[in-house]
Amino acid sequence: MPQMAGIPVIDAHIHLYDPFRPQGVPWPPKSNKALYQTSLPAQYRSIARPLGIVGAIEVECSSWLEDNQWVLDIAAKEDIMVGTVGRLEPGTPGFRLSLDRFRQNPLFRGIRYGLGRQSGKELDRPEFIADLKALADADLVLDTANPSVSLLADVVRVNELVPQLRIVIDHLPQMMPPNEPVLRATYNASMKALRERPQVCVKISEVLRRTDGRIPTNLDFYRPRLDEILDIFGIDRVLYGSDWPNSDNWLPVAVGFKLVQEYFMGQGRLAAEKYFWRNSAKCYKWVKRNDRQPSL
Repeated sequence: MPQMAGIPVIDAHIHLYDPFRPQGVPWPPKSNKALYQTSLPAQYRSIARPLGIVGAIEVECSSWLEDNQWVLDIAAKEDIMVGTVGRLEPGTPGFRLSLDRFRQNPLFRGIRYGLGRQSGKELDRPEFIADLKALADADLVLDTANPSVSLLADVVRVNELVPQLRIVIDHLPQMMPPNEPVLRATYNASMKALRERPQVCVKISEVLRRTDGRIPTNLDFYRPRLDEILDIFGIDRVLYGSDWPNSDNWLPVAVGFKLVQEYFMGQGRLAAEKYFWRNSAKCYKWVKRNDRQPSL
């Protein structure tokens, strides 16, 4: 596939796994044949290079504290890695100590936390909000895991409570608006609120969907959802992410890339540059590691 007229790409969402380490992995499970294999920068680079991808940000799936260090150690040796989003839990006794430890490494660009799973109860705890404020004070980002109606509502509330915190909603294209009236009303209210929240960005990732036992690969099938998200967030708040290797549960990275390439190149060159690298540079403040990676 040809590169996009010299536009470099930063992939803001990949995962690294090595289930054959002595300690094993807490995830993915052995039953997931697509993911239970070595997925490290060496494997990723062979996929990324033909697409014009010059850098990547890892997003941590493991709940093991020391896996944050494992990723940082790998990233230090691989200049395609421009950052990592770790896995720490705000509101727990060890959060500040761990945050202070890992933030010393400039590749540590934030944390991922699964909002929406506790019906917003953690947002009523002062220590949870204080830890999010500490994250913001450290100039780091909060990624929000897989989208749901409750997650979107929690994002709005977190933005109200900690307005200086940069928040990234992962994989929003995968979530379709609900049909049930009450849930749809909550979804609509959240999306309306998010329109006016410049600190909240969204990854146009996990675009592919399985429907009626098949995975469409034509842009027209996905265009209405992409149009909706772009209308809400605008071109300055959308980021590219492949979700490799999780994306292999659908189709190879190149298939999803071709769809978003066609869509955003159709918005104009500047729009494509913003989506494919400029917005992630502003949001994550990732670290340029080599001359192929762009600078703002």
